[in-house]
Amino acid sequence: MATAASITPEGLGTGPAQDGNWPSARVGWYAVFVLSLSLLVNFLDRGLLALLVPQLKADLHLTDTQISLIMGFAFVMFYMVLGLPIARFVDIGNRKRIIAFGLVLWSGATALCGAARSFGQLFLFRVGVGVGEACTGPASFSLLGDLFPPVKLPRALAVMNFGFIAGNGLALIIGGTIVSLLAHASAVTLPVLGELRVWQAAFLAVGVPGLMVALLMLTVPEPKRRVEGHAPSVREVAAFLMANKMVYGPLIGSISINTIVAVGNVSWGPAFYMRTFGWDVGTVGLVSGLTWLIIAPIGAMIGGALAEHLARKGHDDANLRVVIWSMAISFPFMAAAPLMPAGWLAATLTAIGTFGVSLLFGPQNAAFQVVTPGRMKGQVTAVMLFGFNILGYGLGPTVTALFTDYLFRDEMQVGYALSTCYALLGPIAFLIMLSGLKPYARAVAIAREQWDKGY
Repeated sequence: MATAASITPEGLGTGPAQDGNWPSARVGWYAVFVLSLSLLVNFLDRGLLALLVPQLKADLHLTDTQISLIMGFAFVMFYMVLGLPIARFVDIGNRKRIIAFGLVLWSGATALCGAARSFGQLFLFRVGVGVGEACTGPASFSLLGDLFPPVKLPRALAVMNFGFIAGNGLALIIGGTIVSLLAHASAVTLPVLGELRVWQAAFLAVGVPGLMVALLMLTVPEPKRRVEGHAPSVREVAAFLMANKMVYGPLIGSISINTIVAVGNVSWGPAFYMRTFGWDVGTVGLVSGLTWLIIAPIGAMIGGALAEHLARKGHDDANLRVVIWSMAISFPFMAAAPLMPAGWLAATLTAIGTFGVSLLFGPQNAAFQVVTPGRMKGQVTAVMLFGFNILGYGLGPTVTALFTDYLFRDEMQVGYALSTCYALLGPIAFLIMLSGLKPYARAVAIAREQWDKGY
């Protein structure tokens, strides 16, 4: 079997420059703060769309399947076409400007969603929203890698991940509050723009913060690149991944399938509570948001600490082992939650499942970094994000909607659709990840030998 050593570090760079002139801690943590804000506004839009399902269906006469395409496939179309080329440009361009440019386009496209008058127009504007994900992901990792020494980088990435967690939680709480406040009026009248429906005003409201964060992003210093050597070509990266397919195949495949069910739940969870239990949008946003803000950080910290503990005990498969445990804990609770007879029972099981899901946040990201040569990390991360976004975000909302529209044929049965997705796809993701456990452990052992040689 080919291993992580199939392509050696020779010719790919010798690692971080050893001049010791790292930016100050103040500069680095300011960048983490701004990048966390960019994640917050990014996920504010995603959470808002899930809360606007009833209004969009009523005003634009959409089916659940059409809504799902707007939530998922439209969002990832831009990434599907230009995600990898942008990742290559990140290696040579000004990263803070790339992120700021993406935020401006994302914000403008989000605001334009409020001007949509049909499914086609809303779909087109949602394609533009996807530019934010394509620009910010690889650029953010690259930027932090040149702002923090290796020994401090994990903590910086962890804090940025808390920005992602907070983004999910606050998106639901803030989005739910905005929609709830606006819902008291059938329409909103604004200067110049005139009369707007509730969902149109909501899209305008969440588009503005992204412009302010883009301006903040321009104040982040662009650090010098600290990795010597040339960037590997796309062909070299493809050859590396193929040579190590038993390592990366299960990682990318399992994460993508797991994301399908997770994103399906996030996308249709609010509609489930509103349709099944009659919860108002403010209650849904508050309960779901607090689950993310309280439960997810605890799970993320425990998951990271557990992986570190296993690694110190000599387990080369520590990261993947925690990911597998996370799946085993979360799947039963997430599959059972939509079948509960009361909303508070469903929310309780979802909270337990969310704890299980959040265990993998740190170890899952670390798993890729540990076995990937330094000069390939940007592009390999982009490949991982490609599968994560195209399959996870592209198919997640639609798979659930197809079950609702064509299997159960009743929008009130969305809970059964959510449960079916977890019951069918969850075990598949678990088994695929389990199949990669031993190859991954061998790859980590080989990577550690390279570290010991100074690569």
